[in-house]
Amino acid sequence: MYQLTRVCKPSRAGLVTTHSRTGILRGTGILFGRTGIPPPVLRPIRLLATDAQPKPPRPQIPTEPRPRSRFLSRTLLVAKYTGYAVFSSAFGILLLGAGIFIHDAFTYTNKHIDRVPVLPLALHPERGGPKNLPVVRALVDDVEDDEAKSLLDKPKLVIIGAGWGAVSVLDMLSFGDYHVTVVTPETFTTFTPLLPSAAVGTVQVRSLVEPIRKIIARLRGHFIVAKAVDLVMSERLLELETLTATGESQRVYLPYDKLIIACGAVSSTHGVPGLQHCLQLKTISDAQAIRRRIIDNFETASLPTTTPEERKRLLSFVVCGGGPTGVETAAEIYDFCQEDIMNYYPKICREEVSIHVIQSREHILNTYSEAISKYAEEKFRRDGVDLVTLARVSSVHPDHVVYTMRSPDGTITAHEIPTNFVLWSTGIAMNPFTRRVSALLPNQVHKKAIEVDAHLRVKGAPPGEVYAIGDCATIETSVVSHLLELVDEADKNKDGKIDFDEFNFMVSRIKYRIPMAGSHLEKVRALFDLYDSDADNSLSLNELCMLLEEIGNKITALPATAQVASQQGKYLGKKLSQLVKKREVLEANDVRDLDEAICGPFHYTHLGSLAYIGNAAVFDLGKLSFMGGLIAMYAWRSIYWSEQVSARTRALLMIDWIIRYGYFVHYSRKR
Repeated sequence: MYQLTRVCKPSRAGLVTTHSRTGILRGTGILFGRTGIPPPVLRPIRLLATDAQPKPPRPQIPTEPRPRSRFLSRTLLVAKYTGYAVFSSAFGILLLGAGIFIHDAFTYTNKHIDRVPVLPLALHPERGGPKNLPVVRALVDDVEDDEAKSLLDKPKLVIIGAGWGAVSVLDMLSFGDYHVTVVTPETFTTFTPLLPSAAVGTVQVRSLVEPIRKIIARLRGHFIVAKAVDLVMSERLLELETLTATGESQRVYLPYDKLIIACGAVSSTHGVPGLQHCLQLKTISDAQAIRRRIIDNFETASLPTTTPEERKRLLSFVVCGGGPTGVETAAEIYDFCQEDIMNYYPKICREEVSIHVIQSREHILNTYSEAISKYAEEKFRRDGVDLVTLARVSSVHPDHVVYTMRSPDGTITAHEIPTNFVLWSTGIAMNPFTRRVSALLPNQVHKKAIEVDAHLRVKGAPPGEVYAIGDCATIETSVVSHLLELVDEADKNKDGKIDFDEFNFMVSRIKYRIPMAGSHLEKVRALFDLYDSDADNSLSLNELCMLLEEIGNKITALPATAQVASQQGKYLGKKLSQLVKKREVLEANDVRDLDEAICGPFHYTHLGSLAYIGNAAVFDLGKLSFMGGLIAMYAWRSIYWSEQVSARTRALLMIDWIIRYGYFVHYSRKR
């Protein structure tokens, strides 16, 4: 017998282990990965001399499978994920169908509402007021359920209008704050910045409107389709003009505790005759009328019986006014002629199209920066849009427009443009109701809007009862009208003069009363020395009056834009909501001016102006300006998309833009 000492090591193919059979060592070839047992160490053993030593078998080396081709692997991977996607889509469709079925099963049922409670005064209102009209002290849905009943004792908040300002107020209010009633002739609110797009069919009308009843449902508010015509402030009654079931006009009184005037404005006529032949763009009806006129003109121009002169007149589009609305409408008409007319109408119509913009100032978009104005003008000139600046429209006729221009030597010449389409977009003016309110109050001297203070309260109205926001209102800029009040607060020693310390205190009071004057009162010492003519280190009443009058002349009123109305509505809605929550505490402390106790005056923050100029857009961000082509246009669309009232209008607007892009790509490839 002999001894054998050996250490087995693992190989690539497997592991050699021991197997005892009649005292003979044999290799089994068991793989290491299957047993998980480390290779053993063979210790010396004894063998008989007569035992034979057989030859160990060769280890079996497993063969590796042939790898798949790269193409086959990718094909299988794509097939796998495609199967996942198909299965997921089918499963999602099934879930959607089941959801729709369940919704329909629980929605479309035979629901019956019996014995709905209605207040007797809602069915038979009593008469009263100066004109002995029906007084609507109760509405038919005031007591229809417990939530409605809980609002009966709340202060009555009446909002006239449903524009940017009114909707912003409603967004900031909470349920239970007020008994809210919205009064407007329209049943929906409109996203007005995109009206030029709706006028040419770039977006559909339904993408820009949202029902008012849907907006006020969160507050359990009430809605009356009517037009405000008069106001009785002594009895807190709002006179409305409504229609009966037979279509006849009737007038009623609507009581209020707080009234918000947000009814907007109308276009300014400037005394130009013939404006009945013009189109305007302020409502959905205006946009639909413009679209009908454009289509009718092109259809008539396509007839073989139309003469060349008549075709040229029909396809001449005149826009009076170079502001944002006029410029965007001209740009939309240009896009319509470039992209749609080429596809659907005879090409001779496109050759005869002419677009004219008449502006009384030296530049279009004159409220924007100079760089933006020049960029827009250059863009229009490249597109062939006729810009007529420093011109005034003198008259509008059914078949032409007459405008005048002043030459450098002072000679005035008249020009005519044959046309069948005239858009009037030249400033704003008071509507009949705001003119009536302004006439009722002695302190109202503004010619275009109702004057309000820094807290948006109508000047001359009972404090804390009547507010005005949006295009129908303008914040006062006259500082000299507060002269006596400011002197009484600042003149501590009552000597009739204001020294520098007293003037410094007066500046702080001016900034609080009229925040827009703050930028003109930064250098207090230099301003004081400038008007201290006798150098006695004090300002007399005459010197102070001149100083305040000069400051008031430098203040620029806020523009009549949707951005201003929206910020004013949010400010006022937040203040009214806080007023309800803190009223008891303020009244217990005998606070008289509740508005000033709740929050400070309104401060406007300019977030920038933007305008569409035909496959391009411009942005005026104050000190910065941004203008460009497609990138700027999509930025313009993104901003307007984010400002939509609801998710429904966002979805519809996105679909409209996608459809327009699809048509454009299709016909671009076809051409």
